[in-house]
Amino acid sequence: MTPENLITFAIASTLLSLAPGPDNIFVLSQSALYGRRSGILITLGLCTGLMVHTSAVALGVAAIFAVSATAFTAVKLVGAGYLLWLAWGAFRAAATPIAAAHKAIVPDARALYRRGIIMNITNPKVAIFFLAFLPQFANPQAGDMPAQLFLLGGIFILVALIVFTGIAAMAGFIADGLKGSATAHSVLNRLAGLVFIALAIRLVSVTR
Repeated sequence: MTPENLITFAIASTLLSLAPGPDNIFVLSQSALYGRRSGILITLGLCTGLMVHTSAVALGVAAIFAVSATAFTAVKLVGAGYLLWLAWGAFRAAATPIAAAHKAIVPDARALYRRGIIMNITNPKVAIFFLAFLPQFANPQAGDMPAQLFLLGGIFILVALIVFTGIAAMAGFIADGLKGSATAHSVLNRLAGLVFIALAIRLVSVTR
């Protein structure tokens, strides 16, 4: 694998990470609601999920989703159900000033990290995307293909980590600027609920 090939892959990965999608929208909404720390924890969970998808592609497991409609549908329904559960929690959340909400109702670090993992690994479209995207930049003549795919996946994860952390930091300013406003917290909760519902609908509607 040449340096030029890796640079091209890194640029493509950056553009894909910046493009509006379920993961970065998820980070944006949660960071605006709970602050940048929460967004960063969710980002770490999402990137852990990407590690799972990278391993699946490198080991050939993702091919199952490409050929099995049942497996693909089962995983996306689980993901959609989880998003609807998050939406239900967001709509039921009490109107609390954001500063107080940070202390009272923000999920703990493990819950936020786990939320990011579940959000990512229950989207079979990511596995299909990696299955189609990563091999384009691998070279069978350059040696061990699984090793190349792991390398490419690692680069993509690093890029996503940087981009999503930046999104979390910027969205965190929204939460900082609205501290003390119960109305703002209520509105953000409702918006987060609508985002979760939209993401669930989008996930259910995707096809292989």
